[in-house]
Amino acid sequence: MTFSSLGVAPALLKVLEQLKFTVPTPIQEQAIPIVIEGKDLIGIAQTGTGKTLAFGLPMIQRLAESKGRGLILLPTRELALQVEQALRQVGAPSGLRTVVLIGGTNIQPQINGLKRDPHIIIATPGRLNDHLERRTAKLERIKIVVLDEADRMLDMGFAPQIKTILAAVPANRQTLLFSATMPPEITKLATASMKLPLRVEVAPSGSTADKVIQEIFIVHRENKVQLAEKLLRQYKGSTLIFTRTKHGAKKLARILRQSGHTADEIHSNRSLGQRRKALDGFKSGKHRILVATDVASRGIDVDHIELVLNFDLPANAEDYVHRIGRTARAGQSGRAVSLVTPDQRRDLQDIERLVRQTLPISRMPDLPEVQFVDAPRAAHPNYHPHGNRNSNRGGHRSFGGAGNRKRFNRGR
Repeated sequence: MTFSSLGVAPALLKVLEQLKFTVPTPIQEQAIPIVIEGKDLIGIAQTGTGKTLAFGLPMIQRLAESKGRGLILLPTRELALQVEQALRQVGAPSGLRTVVLIGGTNIQPQINGLKRDPHIIIATPGRLNDHLERRTAKLERIKIVVLDEADRMLDMGFAPQIKTILAAVPANRQTLLFSATMPPEITKLATASMKLPLRVEVAPSGSTADKVIQEIFIVHRENKVQLAEKLLRQYKGSTLIFTRTKHGAKKLARILRQSGHTADEIHSNRSLGQRRKALDGFKSGKHRILVATDVASRGIDVDHIELVLNFDLPANAEDYVHRIGRTARAGQSGRAVSLVTPDQRRDLQDIERLVRQTLPISRMPDLPEVQFVDAPRAAHPNYHPHGNRNSNRGGHRSFGGAGNRKRFNRGR
């Protein structure tokens, strides 16, 4: 299968050839012909499978033919910038104009960009709503709407903003919805906003990449930092670490730097410029470790991440899939390790139910003594980077600390 056989226009084929994109991915192979035909589509695929070009290529082609305009909604600033970069790669030679509407930046350049009549608006729901209220954005000419990472947008509470935006877009439009998981809320959204959508599913909802090795450690909260240090000594490549809170991300990044690692952090307390600088440093290899909250789990497009470490389990099982999807991308191999406290049995079961497999539990290794420079509180045995010192409530006594499935008592 080639892009030519999918119906991609010659001008775009020439750009793809220059970019050395020769073989479409499975989601591109199935989605592109449907989108070119003008039909509504629900695309279910793992992260890192080429979803951006799956909707971007046919979107650019159809807008050029219809002289209409397009709108792409995404959950995070990082993902919006990533998508805009990908679209400009393939569309710039044909004069494609885009504008990115995201929070955390000066709104005036965005207003100026909207005045230039962009072909495609790429936006987070909150900031686009700001523009609608200011009447600086008009959506009457929108012909194609893309809801990318729709499940994440709903998880983040954007349902009211999405409803407002869709009401401002012409009813006679093409709607494309892409997601890695398909919870009931997405089905409800699709039913309300789409016309007889075709469904493309290159992997069952909740699937993880084929070449990611998943591993679980059952660990007491006060031993998490030492275990993370042990793993970071074992795996020398680029490592993405997820914490549940922004305060936990900041504290853990500081601890790792004090231990001699090159590390930076991404979370909602950092400005857009700081987040972009941290991500660029991670991409370039300046920082081997990036500590992030789930705000970044779908906005990080970095090749060759060796290890994803879930220092804290995510609040939602679906986010586990998106986190570990940052490694083993595009057919590469990778490893995902999760640190589970003894009181998180149900959280682990929810994840296993979603990914439809029993995750292997490894034995706890001998833990190193971690030396912290000028950080007496961090060195304290009761220090917890995620800021929750008392939530265990005796869970250690119930399940024990050994990495032993029988002692963990999963309640099956």
